[in-house]
Amino acid sequence: MRYLLLSVLAASAVLLTSCAKPLSAPAQAAASVSPEARIQQVPPADPQKYSALKDMKAWRNPYLIIRLDGVGLLDVSNNEQQIVDPDKLPDALAKLPASAWPYGRVVAIQEISADASDQDHTTLRKNRALVAGSLESMKVEINWVPSS
Repeated sequence: MRYLLLSVLAASAVLLTSCAKPLSAPAQAAASVSPEARIQQVPPADPQKYSALKDMKAWRNPYLIIRLDGVGLLDVSNNEQQIVDPDKLPDALAKLPASAWPYGRVVAIQEISADASDQDHTTLRKNRALVAGSLESMKVEINWVPSS
């Protein structure tokens, strides 16, 4: 009886795994490529495309906001922020479509300005440093935007 049960379990496992749809070649390749490598596929920044911008509301590349609770990744199409842990920022940027980078490999960054405690200022500096370090290591240019 025990061997029969084990045989049925083994056969079920084989059937279930054979029915699973394998990843397509492009999906496997995308899953195995690091976020840094995906971002490197974006062309280098082209300052001629954005240096004449007078109003940051016209900015079309990723726009980041350094916050106490992480980094806000602003969706410029609907003005919504996705809060991201600074350590997860490379993943979040790498998931953006190529159309999100019309100026090349450059992001705009603004730090929130608020009356904050010393601890809050320390947290903001830490988040700013983490973000800047990640972006520089991925050769992403930073366009610092003054706080309003």
